[in-house]
Amino acid sequence: VQLQASGGGLVQAGGSLRLSCAASGLTFGSYAMGWYRQAPGKERELVAAINSGGSTYYSPSVEGRFTISRDNAKNTVYLQMNSLKPEDTAVYHCAARPVGWAISESLWNHWGQGTQVTVSS
Repeated sequence: VQLQASGGGLVQAGGSLRLSCAASGLTFGSYAMGWYRQAPGKERELVAAINSGGSTYYSPSVEGRFTISRDNAKNTVYLQMNSLKPEDTAVYHCAARPVGWAISESLWNHWGQGTQVTVSS
């Protein structure tokens, strides 16, 4: 299984970025996909997730600003990030697990490499 994340970068506060995670080696439509982030000195946190049926979860810190979506035909999950804040600065990782999402990172089976998001004030 490979998860390839892309789309990170440097953006000013208030700006937008869209992250993508392309998956291979799994039956994508049967998997929940999630986006975690880890800022320096902080624990990794689940930002958003979408299960195989399309139901979503958002961390309270991003709800209303971030949108997770998936394109099963392209084996890709997206994270649209709007109204970015400096506190959103982190390395963002995508993850996959069968069927439903989970809060605990230990329950996710597959991880991609991170993509850096930096929001300047």
